[in-house]
Amino acid sequence: MSPAVTSILLGTGAALVAFGVLLPLYTFLGYPALLGLKAGRREDDGAHPDPSPWPTVTVTVPAYNEAAQIRDTIQGLLELDYPAERIERVIVSDASSDGTDDIVREYADQGIQLRRVESRGGKTQAENEVAPTLSGEIIVNTDASIRWDPGAIKALVRRFDDPTVGVASGRDVSIENRHDEANAGETRYVNYEMWLRDLETRAGGGIVGASGSLYAIRAELHRHPVPGHLSRDFASALTARDHGFRAVTVNEAICYVPRTHSLDREYRRKVRTITRGMETLGWKRHLLNPFRHGVFAWMLFSHKVCRWLIPVAAVALWVGLVFTAVALQWPLAVAVLVGGLLVGLAVAWAGLGRPDDRPLPKLLSLGAFAVLSNIAILRAWYRAFRGAGQAVWEPTRRKTA
Repeated sequence: MSPAVTSILLGTGAALVAFGVLLPLYTFLGYPALLGLKAGRREDDGAHPDPSPWPTVTVTVPAYNEAAQIRDTIQGLLELDYPAERIERVIVSDASSDGTDDIVREYADQGIQLRRVESRGGKTQAENEVAPTLSGEIIVNTDASIRWDPGAIKALVRRFDDPTVGVASGRDVSIENRHDEANAGETRYVNYEMWLRDLETRAGGGIVGASGSLYAIRAELHRHPVPGHLSRDFASALTARDHGFRAVTVNEAICYVPRTHSLDREYRRKVRTITRGMETLGWKRHLLNPFRHGVFAWMLFSHKVCRWLIPVAAVALWVGLVFTAVALQWPLAVAVLVGGLLVGLAVAWAGLGRPDDRPLPKLLSLGAFAVLSNIAILRAWYRAFRGAGQAVWEPTRRKTA
């Protein structure tokens, strides 16, 4: 190998390795550390008193063919601790065809309302259609597979005593069935995400996306339509910012999210949600302009874009190490790198298509979750660039924990 080729390989390899190492370090360590410094200088917001009177609230639950669990969902809605005369409970049926609507109608005398969308267009489109019919001053959006702490709604509503708050997001708690080790990595990911959102809230800029499991939004913001193929929970925080408000996370507003019980389902869910997230950010891309949106643009780029670039950095790191090993004529290192790649892909493949009742061992499940999460991001990039987003919502089916 000529000295010129060796020099090019070493230079390129060093640059790729630097990118592959520094981006994840900044994303998962540097960004939270900077948030922590900023949060440390911010005075605590203190307790949020009960409003008098409590504002009117509409809780909406989009549902598509949820007959198997809609009764449990409705029971949870009925147990929410909020003044009965100030709360409206609405099931939004996205043209369900399995008897979901009939079950919901059984609870009409208990205040459960049904809004049926006759032509299925997905969750966001259904929410757009029913938004003008909702009477609450604050709209709370949640999901049929989620369960809530009875005091969660009050906790969210209290945050609107701050006139700068446009969106208040709940705190997801990932739960699982006993002895269920399938997809154990999801719980760790959720815990990290909730910790990061708390830092963003305390730093003052607000979170860059609300939890799809449970969030509240001022009615005037909720009525702004979101294109049907996009993610409304992510868009809610961006819409709030566009109109001079901020989105915050509320640790006391706890919702319990049963984790998906197979890596295959979690992988497909991630591809759908990340693709929609990328297209939603593309719709609101002007918020990435730091000259107009300052700290929020930095937070949006660091939390979302850098996170979505992690698998790109991983590929760059691997290629950079291969280039370096080739330039230094280390065939054993090249063999180890190729072997490591094949092992990683084999671990990921082991998690795909596996029956729900045959989960992987916990350690192997964690490795498969990490690899599949990054592959899901790469696939989402491909789908987003092709414009092949998930236009019609397909709810994630979760076991009741």
